[in-house]
Amino acid sequence: MTLLKLSPHALAHCRFAISPLAETVGVLITLQRRCADAALARWYAEHQPAYRRWLGANPVANALLPLIATTKRLPDIVALPPEHGVHTRLADELGAMTAFSDDQIRAGVRAAAAASWKTHQLDWLRRENLAVRTAEVFEQGWQQFVEPDWPRRRAVLERDIMYRAGLLSAYGWKHTVETMKQRSIWVGDNAIRFSSQHWPDRTIDEGLIFVPRTTTGGWWTCEQPPRYALVYCAHGPHAKPATPGADRTDALSTLLGPGRSRIARQLQTPATSTQLARTLGLSLGTVSSHLAVLRDAGTIVGTRVGRNVIYRLTERGHRLLELLEEN
Repeated sequence: MTLLKLSPHALAHCRFAISPLAETVGVLITLQRRCADAALARWYAEHQPAYRRWLGANPVANALLPLIATTKRLPDIVALPPEHGVHTRLADELGAMTAFSDDQIRAGVRAAAAASWKTHQLDWLRRENLAVRTAEVFEQGWQQFVEPDWPRRRAVLERDIMYRAGLLSAYGWKHTVETMKQRSIWVGDNAIRFSSQHWPDRTIDEGLIFVPRTTTGGWWTCEQPPRYALVYCAHGPHAKPATPGADRTDALSTLLGPGRSRIARQLQTPATSTQLARTLGLSLGTVSSHLAVLRDAGTIVGTRVGRNVIYRLTERGHRLLELLEEN
């Protein structure tokens, strides 16, 4: 197995960040693979034609994206630790991409191909200016498949960070990291079991950056020693795009109405009214009206944190969902 070993200094300096590049990588991997998630089926079907046309018109994308979707080791150029925390912009990350030399990119891509479970043609590596070409691929992928939905996706990522920060303050890093995977991953006092593959352990001294993404699948590391990041799947029922007209008809929606039932389900993970509006595609006024009714009924509570009010289910709200949710 492969461990990420955290020094005492690193444990004290772990933090969260948002990476538009990591979100773009996750979205493009999802579009490249077969869709195995019914909740994504409509979104996947809507975007597949444009995605396949794009691959057909861009030789670098057509070679690189199938590789990153079928490897256990991403090329370094597409796995960059975000440098500006939750304020990281895609432009920052694309700028870091263009600093790679052609030889660095070739070495990273060949290592990824060696770790792939499929065979890949690497003739495209003979081209020059690979860094600029690669940055253009991810800029185009962002513009077509991520940016139109970025307000919702960013709200999801912000909610996940808020959720993890709450766990961290209550239980510490061990419990917080354990909730990122379905199996136990914390080893001893200061290590994370990152992979079952037998690769060299990483010793981290400067603090690990935790980066949520909205797409499903495994996690990956971004390594530019001494800076390391771990990209993981965001928590909660809010991480997948909503399907228009897909309000559920069940006991909870019959009792509360479809709008308020959606918000109640969303608040299994705390959120602000703005985050709820972006996640659900509703107006802020509509969300505020639903929140007022749910609060008056004692199913949610709002707590002011700085300039924001964070809403969460009360114990009564949790019991209501448990009683009425479908098995």
